Amino acid sequence: MRLPLAVLLLLAVAARAGATEPAKEPAPPAVQAPPTQSMPAAAAPEPFIPDVAPPTTAPPPGEQPDAARFGEPRITIIKPIANPLPQPATTDEPPADTVDPSRFGARQPDAAYGAFQRGLYKTAYNLALVRAKNGDPAAQTLVAEILSRGLGVPLNAAEAAKWYQRAAERGVPEAQFQYALMLIDGTYVKKDRKEAHALMQAAAEAGNTLAQFNFAQLLVEEDSGDAGLARAAPYYERAAEAGLPDAQYAMAQFYANGVGGKKEDDVKARALLAQAARQNYDTAEIDLAQWLIDGRGGKRDLKAGFQWMKRAADGGNVAAQNRLAKLYMAGIGVEPDSNLAAAWYIVARRAGLIDDQMEDFLGGLTEEETRLALQKANRLR
Repeated sequence: MRLPLAVLLLLAVAARAGATEPAKEPAPPAVQAPPTQSMPAAAAPEPFIPDVAPPTTAPPPGEQPDAARFGEPRITIIKPIANPLPQPATTDEPPADTVDPSRFGARQPDAAYGAFQRGLYKTAYNLALVRAKNGDPAAQTLVAEILSRGLGVPLNAAEAAKWYQRAAERGVPEAQFQYALMLIDGTYVKKDRKEAHALMQAAAEAGNTLAQFNFAQLLVEEDSGDAGLARAAPYYERAAEAGLPDAQYAMAQFYANGVGGKKEDDVKARALLAQAARQNYDTAEIDLAQWLIDGRGGKRDLKAGFQWMKRAADGGNVAAQNRLAKLYMAGIGVEPDSNLAAAWYIVARRAGLIDDQMEDFLGGLTEEETRLALQKANRLR
C-alpha cells in the first residue's frame, strides 16, 4: 500500500520497544539556561588519582544511562500512520570494552583510552583531562564521554557539553554528533538547530553511522514530502549498510511504500526487515512476522511468521503480544490454543492495550477458562 507522501513520521526519540497502538506523543524537553562556555582553568593539572580496582559507578550490565539527559532530539509525530516511517535512532551506549578508540578521534590506542577500555574510568579521566586542557581533541571527546555517562566521576552533562563542543570544533565526528544532539535538545546548551544541522551533517559525511541516521531524520523533519525523503535516503542507506537496524527498518519502509525515489520492491523491503529483526529490532520482528504470514515479498511461511511474532512478544512488545494472542486463537502457524490466546491478551491488556475482538473472545470464556488464563498470564510475565 502506497502512503500519501505528505503523511510521514518525523524524528522521534523515544523507546521503540513500547510500540503499542496508538503511541503517545512525547512531551518536549524542558529548556534550561545554557551553561557557561568558559574554558577550564589551564593552570596546574588536577592531581592524578589512580584506580585500585574498577569503579562501581559504571551502569550495571544491561542498564544504560538515560540518553535523553544528554540531548537526544525529541520531535513529535505530525500524524500517526499505519506503517510509520522511520523509527527512532539507536543511541544505546556500547560496553566500554568494545568501544573503538576512533570514536574519540584517536588513530592509535593510548594510555587514557586503554584505561577506559579496562574499566579504570577515573584513571582514564585523569590521563585524558591533562591532554584535553592542552587542546587534544581525542582526549576532549573521551573526557566528555566519561562525564556524560558518569563513569568513575560524578555525571556532569553540562561540563561534558563544553568538551564535546571543543572537540567538535576540531572535527571529531563523535563529538560533532553528540554536541549536535545537545544543540537540538537545548537542556545543557542553548538550542541552535542550524548549527546542529551543520554538525550532524559533518559527522554523517565523516562516516558516523548514528549521525547518518539522525541527519536523515532531520532532513525528513525539515521536508516531510517526497523530496525530503529523497534527500534523506542516501544517509539512511549508508547507515543501513553499516548494520544499523533503525536504518534498515527505515529503508524497508521506503521500498515497501515506494517513496523517496525508490521503486516499490517488497522483496528488498522484506530482506531489510529480516536484517533488522535479526538484531532484535522488535518493530521489524512484528512486520516481518506479518509479511511471512501474508506471503508478502516472498514465500508464505506461517510457522516462521508465528515464531517472529512470539519473539517480539517474549521481548515485551505489547502490540506483538496482542497479535500473538490472535495467532493462538486462530491457529495460524501454531495449533489453536484458547488458553494461551487469552493469556497473551491478558498480558497485553495489563499494559494498556484494548482490542475489541479480543475483548469479545475473553468475554466468551467460562469462569474456569478465565481462571486458567490468568494463571498462565502470570507465568508469562
